[in-house]
Amino acid sequence: MKLQEMREKTIDELKDAVVEFKKQLFNLRLQKSTHKLENTALISTTKHSIAQAKTLIKEKGVI
Repeated sequence: MKLQEMREKTIDELKDAVVEFKKQLFNLRLQKSTHKLENTALISTTKHSIAQAKTLIKEKGVI
């Protein structure tokens, strides 16, 4: 999900997105530990998405 798409979402939708990203990150870590993950860059990309969503939640909470 791109940053512009995230900016259009509400706080509740962003919180749901964070939960989904965390589930995805968990599954990616499991795949990595069983040596089934081919693209390990997905882990850092997912972490980056979580951080972006959390930042937007804080920004929208202040406004």
